[in-house]
Amino acid sequence: MDTALIKSNLQHWNTIDEQPPISETAALKLMDDEGGSEKDFKALLYVVLAYHRIRRRPHEDRLADYFIDQAKAMKHHHPLLTQLSEAKKVIKVYHQLSRVRFEEWTLHETDHQTAKTKKANNIHEQVSQLLEAWDSELVEKDIVDAASGRLKLYQESYHHLTELKTILEEAIETIENRRIRLPVSAINEKTRIINDYRDELYKRLPVFLTGDEQQNALVELDSMIGLKDVKSYIHRYYHYLKYQQQRKNLGFSMVDEPGLHMIMTGNPGTGKTTLARLLANIYYELGILDTKEVVEVNRSHLVGAYIGQSEENTMNYVKQAIGGVLFIDEAYSLSREGQTGNDYGQAVIDTLVSAMTSKEYGGKFAVILAGYPEEMRQFLWSNPGLRSRFPEQNHIELPDYQMCELLEIAEISAIENDYFFTVSGLKQLETLIDRHRVDDSFGNARTVKNLVLKIIFNKSAYLSEEDHHEWIDHMRLTKEDVQLEDDEKTDREEPLQQLEELIGLGNIKDEVKKLSAFVKIQQERKDQDLPHVPIQLHSVFTGNPGTGKTTVAAIYANILKQCGLLKRGHMIVISRSDLVAGYVGQTAMKTKKKIREALGGVLFIDEAYSLYNGGRDDFGKEAIETLVDEMTRHHENLVVILAGYQNEMRQLVNSNPGLTTRFKKYFHFPDYNPEELLAMTKYQSSSYQYHLDREAEAFLFTRFQEEEVKGNGRFVNNLINEAIQFQALRIEDNNKSSMDLLVKNDFEQAWNTVKGEF
Repeated sequence: MDTALIKSNLQHWNTIDEQPPISETAALKLMDDEGGSEKDFKALLYVVLAYHRIRRRPHEDRLADYFIDQAKAMKHHHPLLTQLSEAKKVIKVYHQLSRVRFEEWTLHETDHQTAKTKKANNIHEQVSQLLEAWDSELVEKDIVDAASGRLKLYQESYHHLTELKTILEEAIETIENRRIRLPVSAINEKTRIINDYRDELYKRLPVFLTGDEQQNALVELDSMIGLKDVKSYIHRYYHYLKYQQQRKNLGFSMVDEPGLHMIMTGNPGTGKTTLARLLANIYYELGILDTKEVVEVNRSHLVGAYIGQSEENTMNYVKQAIGGVLFIDEAYSLSREGQTGNDYGQAVIDTLVSAMTSKEYGGKFAVILAGYPEEMRQFLWSNPGLRSRFPEQNHIELPDYQMCELLEIAEISAIENDYFFTVSGLKQLETLIDRHRVDDSFGNARTVKNLVLKIIFNKSAYLSEEDHHEWIDHMRLTKEDVQLEDDEKTDREEPLQQLEELIGLGNIKDEVKKLSAFVKIQQERKDQDLPHVPIQLHSVFTGNPGTGKTTVAAIYANILKQCGLLKRGHMIVISRSDLVAGYVGQTAMKTKKKIREALGGVLFIDEAYSLYNGGRDDFGKEAIETLVDEMTRHHENLVVILAGYQNEMRQLVNSNPGLTTRFKKYFHFPDYNPEELLAMTKYQSSSYQYHLDREAEAFLFTRFQEEEVKGNGRFVNNLINEAIQFQALRIEDNNKSSMDLLVKNDFEQAWNTVKGEF
């Protein structure tokens, strides 16, 4: 923020009929940063803040009054202060006058004398109350520069009201003295003049006080954040419609007119509903539709529970939308994949198409269908009758917001609730938004607004009365306020410590530590705009069952999250059955669904080699090809780990060039040795508060040395569970036995049982 330039621009701002050169948020940040700066600059910042607050709240606002008072105390003679003070007083009078129904003040000579007397008393009471709104000092002020005419109108309307009050008081006095004389024409004339003054006063008020800044739909569209291409298209569409209206007025017509029906696609929170309302305004402004009303519905409004109800519901909403727009959100939910005869969504589609083309309703309302891009495309292709009613040029795709746009939305949301972000707070918010921006379900503007409200709650919930002393402390959102509780918990986790506590796996620990250090350093180089080496995170974990592949993968995910490379750090564990379906086409959908679940984390595919059967399995091949494509698409938001036996995994990776180029990091998990297996047995037993006697330890160590143990950690797990059960059987017959001691006999029986299973 160039403070010197802002100061220069503020010096040239000298009328409240123009907007100040900086926003309310910028003024708050400067006030927060430049608290001890020169008084003139600070006074101008107070004026800017007062202007924006009055603009947002044209009625009484205590903070606006406070800002004006502070500015006056610092800089007594600035013309903006005078203009703002006067404008506040003028708008107060206007609001009082706007509540009066002057048509009810009119007297008629033919009215009964009693009725005229009652009305005169009533008018006098209202006039007396109205005069209290005028500021006596401003009424008596000499007019030096009356270019705008506001002050002159203010004073003259006061004088006319005062004269009306005098006329009424004199009339009321004659009534009390039984010399009834009501000057009906004089009272009516004064009423007419005051009414005219009210209307003229409104015209002379600054635009920011009257709310007349809201202009046509195109101007409102242009004020929306982002959507550059969409705005350009709507402008062209507007001029096309306007031109066609002119041609119709000249007698021309189009047989193949594209119509008003529209498809809007985009992820949640991209502005589909807002844009639909603006389109309705455009249709109304051009005279194409009779109303700008939008009837908003979804599947739950339209689909009934029995035959005939869906048709009835649909026609009821069509009738409501006549003259306006029918907006159907998530329209593809009307046609569900594999729907049965009890699903009446198709009946809604058929009824809607019929209404859109019928003589009775066709052309009398516009239909806007909205939803996710991919789902909407599939939906339209599955319904040719519906698709033909929405030509290609009437399809609008709303993009996701860029980070800079999301931050702008956040700042607007904050200021609407009387808060602002500091520079560090906004930077922390960027990190928080990025963590939520993982997949297509990210709610864009909706999510950002929810985050802002959560941050405000966080500040309010943990801020004590002693923490703030000035007005600005109640508005400031700092880095600490944005640091939500969930983030603090994440920061306390130490995945490398968890890795170190695992038994054995010396080579794996070294490799993961090395990779973790490499990732951190590359991230730091990237943050410092230094050249950085591309990070290869997709990995192949090879080894026999029970060697710790899944456990290390979960720790690996947490390490990557801590380094800032993964936004969520969760892990989705799947196998062949989660990816492969019964026919070609469905496999790709199942695979994409699982990948979407894993975005922001790790997708761990156990026994991944089962996807490859020497080229004989088309479904497995389809899953692999889809996986490769999606890894490319989400390369910064997904880590894939393939796990399985060493030889089989090498065959799988070598079977597809895409896998070969993407998986260059291999981790081999060796079988545990006897010492490690015994240590695992003792550790897991202690986690249940059991311990082994010396004979049991000696027995197990000998067995681990002499016999081949298949299953590694899984074998140990099953062995302990069986030993605990045999111990329970033993102590049931001997109550003197210790409940937390596992003896040799328990493990002998358990060994024979488990060994037979592996």
